[in-house]
Amino acid sequence: MTPEAPTPLPSRRTMSRRVGDPRPIDVSLAEAGVWLIVPCYKVVDHIARVIARAPPWIEGIVCVDDACPQKSGDHIEATIADPRVRVVRLAQNQGVGGATLAGYAEAARRGGRILVKVDGDDQMDLSYLSHLVAPILLGEADYAKGNRFTSISHLTAMPKLRIWGNAALSLAAKVSTGYWNVFDPTNGFTAIEASVARRVMEKRVSRRFFFETDLLYHLGTLRAVVRDVPMPARYGDEVSNIRIGAIVGPFAFKHLTNFVQRIIGQYFVRDFTVATLELLAGGALFLFGLAYGLHWLAVRDPHVAASAGVVMAAALPVIVGVQLLLQAMNFDVSNVPTRAIHPYLRAIEQLEAD
Repeated sequence: MTPEAPTPLPSRRTMSRRVGDPRPIDVSLAEAGVWLIVPCYKVVDHIARVIARAPPWIEGIVCVDDACPQKSGDHIEATIADPRVRVVRLAQNQGVGGATLAGYAEAARRGGRILVKVDGDDQMDLSYLSHLVAPILLGEADYAKGNRFTSISHLTAMPKLRIWGNAALSLAAKVSTGYWNVFDPTNGFTAIEASVARRVMEKRVSRRFFFETDLLYHLGTLRAVVRDVPMPARYGDEVSNIRIGAIVGPFAFKHLTNFVQRIIGQYFVRDFTVATLELLAGGALFLFGLAYGLHWLAVRDPHVAASAGVVMAAALPVIVGVQLLLQAMNFDVSNVPTRAIHPYLRAIEQLEAD
């Protein structure tokens, strides 16, 4: 059964910031400065439909020709008359990440305030655009992304292999990025506030298929707030350029690298918390107990049973160490950013401009 499309937000509406907060906020999609970023690579058969479905409150559309062999940029300029469209051409193929960042730069330069990345293969349901924009417009998030795993009915169109693959990648992304509150990290239907995007563009974000997950890692270093937006999976006749066997190894290595860098940066460089002590003590105790037990096994007399003292000397540090590491993990789960940073960044940009 195909899920019903959500009811879009009206052009102007009064809402409360949070439950119990009586202060109203005036939401105007027409004045929000929303721009679409569309990386284009072998999508000439679909791009016209994507642009045609962009609602009228979208201020601009940046189509990035990522050195496409089909000359996507020329095709768009020759066949699409929408005055909101701007074409950016990259001299060399930079992957979905490089194309998206180039689109961010162009839209931000032209005054875009909320930048929504949409694939050019017509796989994303643009009726959910207002749902992505709303958390940023309300000041509750700096980055919003789609999540196809919030309902079983949303997964009916997704191939089973993709379901298991995305679930595994989601768990790895939670550990490596620190965003334990989000799922479906490879979902490319995203929205970001422009001042946050400018900070991200200064970082070394992965340009290829690891882009969405690596972007989350770098948003974590900024303590940006990320919000999941429920939406169903949608597939048509598009052809994926991803080869699963070719990305498993590189993805695993990048997740491990980001995890190590995040722990060092978050708990030993930028801050020093109780989790830092738990990591140090738990790691030391676990390694001591493991080393002691392995050493005893290596030098033991096979005819002599281990005494109670030997067993406790090896087992107790391991048990206590694991408990401390689990406590550190619990702290990390609860340490997800909750206060949006883009109002602060916008204020800084305004003060510097003045």
